[in-house]
Amino acid sequence: MNEISLDAKGQIRLNVLLRWAAEMAQAGRQVPDASHLEVIAHTRVVAIEGAGAAIVDMWEPAISWMLKQAAFGVTDPYLHLPEELLRPEGSELVETAVVLVEVTAEVSEQPAAPEPVDPEPAAVASAPAAQQTLPKVTPASRIPKWELTAIDQVHEAIKRYLKPLEALRARDANEGDTRMVVTDMLCEGLDYDKFKDLTTEYMVKQEFADYGVRIDKQLVAFIEVKRISQKLNERHLRQVLMYAVNEGVEWMVLTNGAVWQAYHLTGGLPVVVDMVFEVDLLGPASLAEKTELMFLLHKEALKRRRIDELWRHRAATEPGALLDVILSGAMLDELRKEVRRKTGIATTAEALSEVIRTEIVDPKLLAKRFKA
Repeated sequence: MNEISLDAKGQIRLNVLLRWAAEMAQAGRQVPDASHLEVIAHTRVVAIEGAGAAIVDMWEPAISWMLKQAAFGVTDPYLHLPEELLRPEGSELVETAVVLVEVTAEVSEQPAAPEPVDPEPAAVASAPAAQQTLPKVTPASRIPKWELTAIDQVHEAIKRYLKPLEALRARDANEGDTRMVVTDMLCEGLDYDKFKDLTTEYMVKQEFADYGVRIDKQLVAFIEVKRISQKLNERHLRQVLMYAVNEGVEWMVLTNGAVWQAYHLTGGLPVVVDMVFEVDLLGPASLAEKTELMFLLHKEALKRRRIDELWRHRAATEPGALLDVILSGAMLDELRKEVRRKTGIATTAEALSEVIRTEIVDPKLLAKRFKA
């Protein structure tokens, strides 16, 4: 096998798969070889040729699920595997076949039955043949049909609208023209019904949001559109945030047709706004990576709240949240102990906090986090 050179994301995928394999092996499961997992991490295709292919096929649903979660930035996704993915696909059939083989062995040890021959031994005797054919059966994916359909719909729409978006950018199209392409993307790519699911110029306290988005008649998101050449900024976010706060809506989307930003609003005093993802349809990322993120805005995915896990992960690891962890009493106490262990110098949690705040952390982050 040729030596594989993994980029940073590929190495993350491999680390996830290796940790999962170690857990499964410890539980007594047969898992793919490390070399096969390296190929999968490199290609993101859960299939190999030759020896070991049957084992990879049996674990395909679990591996595909973990790769998808890793692409969304989820740490150690193998710890969150759905229960049905903790066993290889088809393992129940293998266990049944083994039982049948054991029964056949017992039957073969008995004296030959006198004629007429009972039909049951003949049925049992067919078990070894069934066992031989098991490795040749390719298990069906556990990915729901609706999800496969939605992913394909998003994938095809992105491909179809790349050239129109490039043309809009080349002629510096205005906001109205940009909005027409956004409407097409929402309807053809993300499956929203133009008349039932989208309300244009949605009025909020004498102001108008470009789109109000409904799912099952429930308002779930606002979308604000800017001209394609305009860079999305905090002023645009404040604009759509005002709509969301007043209407009690938790999801907000900013787009200029090419760049799409998804934000989550958590109510309270003050409100908390988290950017969940940003994707540039005209950017250098692969079509698969763009599809994975835009899929989260698909009507069926948003209805099933598939975006929530990515939001929670991003919220837990955003700079402000991590700063709170670092400046917590427990963490400062551990830092104090580590400083003493390494240097022999005794210090205090307060002194460490002061150094972190004044000399390490970006002052803008501190001002934002501790403005009260």
